Amino acid sequence: MKIAIVGATGMVGTVVLDVLRERKIPYNELFLVASKNSVGKIISFCEKDYYVIGLDEALRKKPEIAIFSAGGETSLIWAPKFAEVGTVVIDNSSAWRMDPLKKLIIPEINGSEIDKTDKIIANPNCSTIQMLMVLAPIHKKYGIKRVVVSTYQSITGTGVKAMKQLENEYNNIEGEMAYNYKIHQNAIPHCDEFLENGYTKEEMKLSNETQKILDSSISVSATAVRIPVVGGHSESINIELENSFDIADITQLLKETSGVTVKDDINNLEYPMPLYSKNKDDVFVGRIRKDFSHEKALNLWVVADNLRKGAATNAVQIAEKIITDFL
Repeated sequence: MKIAIVGATGMVGTVVLDVLRERKIPYNELFLVASKNSVGKIISFCEKDYYVIGLDEALRKKPEIAIFSAGGETSLIWAPKFAEVGTVVIDNSSAWRMDPLKKLIIPEINGSEIDKTDKIIANPNCSTIQMLMVLAPIHKKYGIKRVVVSTYQSITGTGVKAMKQLENEYNNIEGEMAYNYKIHQNAIPHCDEFLENGYTKEEMKLSNETQKILDSSISVSATAVRIPVVGGHSESINIELENSFDIADITQLLKETSGVTVKDDINNLEYPMPLYSKNKDDVFVGRIRKDFSHEKALNLWVVADNLRKGAATNAVQIAEKIITDFL
């Protein structure tokens, strides 16, 4: 078993390594792959030193699985090359998500769709993953018609440059900007590029990916906001259902859902927060309540570590399923 981590020196790649170790993923050889600027660097992992190699060398080694976290452009060029030599590519970028010939997978929801012919499998957007982990069981039992979601997204979703910007601003140091505006003590209603319809790419991902993974009939309207939080995306979600429901049944249903933790005790001021979700794999849900303005609607507050279940953990879970079922 040969596994390659493409983008191993980046924020998501680093967490992928953590998850590989924690979940005891079996492998005989591990290849840590990055851009030319990082080739030759040494990364210590599980008491062993690994030299970072380039994509050409990794391709020649023909790994069984390659987890890509190196951006869309890299994935568009290199994922097909790895697929041609028999590697199963699990891609964290947006490059392949809406390709009708590629699977978009959250293992707990549609992992059964994977088959041995799949050579490029897309990992959904981090905000989509945490939202659908909660929506899927509700949709299965009650049917979802419409979702209105506002996201409050950690700067870790942008990367190291954003982390440095916040650190500089906190310490009153001028430096390189990841955003058009100051992020310290601010909220920026702008994640990714704006499109002609007035929504950003991030907002449309929530709509398009929900329809591809869960149900093409579900309407999703999203607003994505960047906030000065290090680790953990939060979402305020309003759900309109097809059928009537009891709020206690919704809560119990979510308590029984694998990968979801209900944290909802307002009498003791318990509710999900990014501070609580950091470095955890579960998706946390709370503030579960009926929408008093609509008979068949409810509100939820959902939080997850965007680098874990929102990216690295979901990708490694896909790799686990491939190893178990096909290798």
